[in-house]
Amino acid sequence: MTLIVGIPACTKTYDGLIMHATPARYGAAVIGAAGAWPILLPPVGEGMVAMLDRIDGLLLSGSPSNVEPHLYGVDGSETPGKHDPHRDGTTLPLIRAAIARGMPVLAICRGIQELNVALGGTLHQRVHTLDGRMDHRAGPGTMDEQFGFKHPVTLSGHLARIAGATEIMVNSLHGQAIDRPAEGMVVEAVAPDGTIEAVRVANAPGWAFGVQFHPEWHFATDPPSRAIFAAFGDACRAYVGIRRAA
Repeated sequence: MTLIVGIPACTKTYDGLIMHATPARYGAAVIGAAGAWPILLPPVGEGMVAMLDRIDGLLLSGSPSNVEPHLYGVDGSETPGKHDPHRDGTTLPLIRAAIARGMPVLAICRGIQELNVALGGTLHQRVHTLDGRMDHRAGPGTMDEQFGFKHPVTLSGHLARIAGATEIMVNSLHGQAIDRPAEGMVVEAVAPDGTIEAVRVANAPGWAFGVQFHPEWHFATDPPSRAIFAAFGDACRAYVGIRRAA
């Protein structure tokens, strides 16, 4: 069985040309730990929902850009110049449609924020300015240093069973995070400062998780990171089986 996982791309500009891209590490984790093949979904709008008929799972990657605040009912951006409306206009309808049909969804970093907004939740725009919160941004250093483990998170529910632990170490490269979780969303990981680090869409007909950290970076060496992608791959295989039986 050849599994296909769709990864919505970001809009980038190189030498004045608009391009669609996403970091290669997400595809590597899909291949190496989920046992599937990745394809990029260009951020060209709601019409990409038709691609859900051709794929077996949806992976939402991280990105330097942030979801536009007006999409969760807030006027004014605290991070002007760091938005990607083409991606927003593609991922939010994709998320809703994928979840409605029971397709497995794994949402990472910006992805967990998109997942929450798509289903009616809200975001903190600058976590590090909130009283009692850590600075969850990457900080200086090499890529390995930026993506290295930074702090523990406490796991519960389904995610604790997937990871085989109630506490794991994670990396931290985000300026925004979930404020109010969407209806039907269960928090399954939190940082020491209370920041939401993982959610499960409990009222979804299929497998749907979001994590604020980056398991794709350590999938080859860190058992919990690998387990998250393996569980996503297993869910995709189960989804294909159900679809074929129908």
